[in-house]
Amino acid sequence: MTAHPLRLDHLVVSARTLDEGAQYVADMLGAEPAGGGAHPSMRTHNRLLNLWGGAYLEVIAIDPHADATHDASQGAAPRPRLFALDDAATRARLENGPYLSHWVVRVDRPKHLPTWQAQYPQRIPPIVPLTRGDFAWGLSVPDDGAFPAWQGVGDGVLPSLIQWDTARHPSTLLPDSGIALKALKGLHPQASTVAAQLQWLGAAHLIELQTTNGPAALVAEFETPGGLRTLK
Repeated sequence: MTAHPLRLDHLVVSARTLDEGAQYVADMLGAEPAGGGAHPSMRTHNRLLNLWGGAYLEVIAIDPHADATHDASQGAAPRPRLFALDDAATRARLENGPYLSHWVVRVDRPKHLPTWQAQYPQRIPPIVPLTRGDFAWGLSVPDDGAFPAWQGVGDGVLPSLIQWDTARHPSTLLPDSGIALKALKGLHPQASTVAAQLQWLGAAHLIELQTTNGPAALVAEFETPGGLRTLK
């Protein structure tokens, strides 16, 4: 297990479009995400909502205006989008509406995320450098764009890892929403395998795991100005 316990960076709501995702969050939490921007290398874009304690909620969707042939001049096909957005099962699920699909945990220095990944490539996916405006960060993204997995188990319940290479964090620029995460719960048919990887990462304290006979899922409970609300 890492000697430096990780902390929550952000939650991810996947959507067919940003407008659908933002409206879903507004309906459920009483505040609409704003800001954000595009990720050209991933052909996605997002909107953000500040959460108390230095974290945020991200609504992400395929960017319809992204250039799908941005690497064509180099003879390379575009890489798969992150968070399984190119997966047929994900796209089918999004036809029924946005949902809480994933979560991302922050690796703080002095631990260096690319070095950690190089030491344990079977446990940590490759680290992809990303930028937007004044922000720069590295994010663990499997080559096929799927969710991180350990021993074939993940399904969005195992988190991605992020390390910010700039002093500021996006949450410092977002307006106060008055919303705080109360609890994050993960349901998985192989919860013991998920738990073992979370313990190794140093992130087991961030989520309550439960075994389920149904599909894997995330559920987040929030304290909001309008009372207790849930996203799933």
